[in-house]
Amino acid sequence: MKKIFMEVLEKNRLELVQESILNGMDCPQYRDMVHDYALTGKTTGEEQSEPRINFTQLNDRRMNRWDKTFKLPEETLQKLSKLDRELIFLVITESWCGDAAASLPVVNKIAESSSRISLKVVLRDENPELMEAFLTNGTQSIPKVIVLDGKNQEIVGEWGPRPQGAAEMVETCKIEHGKLTDACKQELQVWYNKDRGESTLKEIFELLALE
Repeated sequence: MKKIFMEVLEKNRLELVQESILNGMDCPQYRDMVHDYALTGKTTGEEQSEPRINFTQLNDRRMNRWDKTFKLPEETLQKLSKLDRELIFLVITESWCGDAAASLPVVNKIAESSSRISLKVVLRDENPELMEAFLTNGTQSIPKVIVLDGKNQEIVGEWGPRPQGAAEMVETCKIEHGKLTDACKQELQVWYNKDRGESTLKEIFELLALE
């Protein structure tokens, strides 16, 4: 009975991913949307609060900076050239998410560097069923990257919401303070800047079995 349940669950997850890919945005479309929201004082989602609008504006600048500073090493490009599968990255995110601002440019750079990888973006709050199918420790944490084998239509794996080193920082902060404080959020951004996308790149490559 448990085996049958797991098979049904996996089928439902696959169908949700397939549907979301069809309805998803290309990364440039998503980035244009975030930039427009930043300019007009809006954010994704129903909660148009000042903090989320401010984070959207901040994340727009952060992603632009990551675009300019993050480069894939030559060794990484060589590994990507040997990829023998057609893959689709489905990213679940929101414009106000700080972790996404640091990781999406890295994930997108990987996709842009291989003709065998495409990327689609969907918003968490507009896709509750998809989000519920890919929880992290029972929470709707984002960003979430789901990797689909385009030919076999199989879910290869998932990544997110943050690299292991950053996840450990967040967990320590929550244990000490009961929540993710503003100070912890600032320390987290310092960690991302020092890491320079290397941990996200490494973990995505491990997921793709390219390490």
